[in-house]
Amino acid sequence: MSTAPEYIRTPTGYLMVLRQGADVFARLEHLAIAEAIPSASFTGLGFVHATFGFWDAAKKVFEPQTFRDVELGSLVGSLAWKEGRPSVHAHGVAAGRDFRAYGGHLLGLEVGTGSLELTLLLHDKRLERAIDECLGANVLGL
Repeated sequence: MSTAPEYIRTPTGYLMVLRQGADVFARLEHLAIAEAIPSASFTGLGFVHATFGFWDAAKKVFEPQTFRDVELGSLVGSLAWKEGRPSVHAHGVAAGRDFRAYGGHLLGLEVGTGSLELTLLLHDKRLERAIDECLGANVLGL
């Protein structure tokens, strides 16, 4: 097992490299707490097991679908706070061996075979999420 650090500080934020089996959202939340990150935007790529959720506006719930062993070609998101805890909002596009792409809101993300690279760009203001009653969903406040 590698003893390499999971993340390093950069001039604009952090570079994070996660290994097989890591829960990406849990690791981002841990980083936010450990480094007292007020808020951030992030991008990433790598091999994953991805659970996407399609928002059913009428029911105000996500319809989940999981894709295993896919390559995440694009990951974008934000890291903020909600009720004193880190809150991750992420979208991505992933493709399987057949090159069919799946994308949208990510409900869960685990590193598959290999690794996942994340670049976080820090913001100087602490941003909070709250439920927008009209949407029934979390919305980032500025």
